[in-house]
Amino acid sequence: MTGVAVTVVHMTNTAIAVSGLRKSYKDKVVLDGIDLDVRAGTIFSLLGPNGAGKTTTVNVLTTLIAADAGTARVAGHDLATQAKAVRTAIGVTGQFAAVDELLTGRENLQLMVDLTPRVRNGKAVIADLLERFELTEAADKAASTYSGGMRRKLDLAMTLVGNPRIIFLDEPTTGLDPRSRRTMWAIIRDLVADGVTIFLTTQYLDEADQLADQVAVLDKGKIVAQGTPDELKRQIPGTHIRLRFTSAAELDAAAQILPGSTRDDDALALRVPGDGGTKSLRALLDTLDRYSISAEEFSVHTPDLDDVFLALTGHATEVSAK
Repeated sequence: MTGVAVTVVHMTNTAIAVSGLRKSYKDKVVLDGIDLDVRAGTIFSLLGPNGAGKTTTVNVLTTLIAADAGTARVAGHDLATQAKAVRTAIGVTGQFAAVDELLTGRENLQLMVDLTPRVRNGKAVIADLLERFELTEAADKAASTYSGGMRRKLDLAMTLVGNPRIIFLDEPTTGLDPRSRRTMWAIIRDLVADGVTIFLTTQYLDEADQLADQVAVLDKGKIVAQGTPDELKRQIPGTHIRLRFTSAAELDAAAQILPGSTRDDDALALRVPGDGGTKSLRALLDTLDRYSISAEEFSVHTPDLDDVFLALTGHATEVSAK
């Protein structure tokens, strides 16, 4: 009987795996042994205040600087020994659009095609990217005439020339107007739908809340929390139900039967602690009904990522840009 060699391929859905990553500059510890696990085909957002180590993390994972200790695999390649393979698999879009304003949009894309030898049929790639990013009409205009949103789209299109499976986005919507931000969000979601993995840093916590499947909060070189946005928000107390009444008498009566509530006499409103679940909400409404008290309106309020960020780092979000 002839022996047959069988190769076992271990499949993984991990795009980036980081363990014990450390980096110091002289006596200043910037990364103090961080662990990250970024699933393929998802959006992972790294948040942190100024000086937390976000930029250093991105620089290490994109092979721009070397770590002092720890291990990392990006797209299945060891960061320390297979840096060239890592660079082939990733794309990087920095905080500021890296377009040549003297060139047209088409010429910027052609430049990236020329710098990426593995790209075949460059003209078709360029035409597809221009259409995908709604830049066809402006393709032959100088990039200096583009709006901020158009420059960001062109920058991201240039990143996609080599068809990277992992893209690092460093604050991709900084300085954009609300409409351009939402356009960029839609583009990012489309990339993920195509199986691309996004590693996102952002100064806008609502952006991480809208986009990220997983969020890690980095502070003083350490990961202080990690999970889905909803998981992180549930860790922070402050979920409550707000009831508004039509008269002071109804407000007084409700305040007496709902222990732990906080009243706002000017607004005729009552804030009642709760977990935001349907069971506790139903119990609250049943209690009001039992005492024949009617609220004109109610709303459920939960902590947002700003609250999470402040609770975990002690910093407000306006200092969390880098």
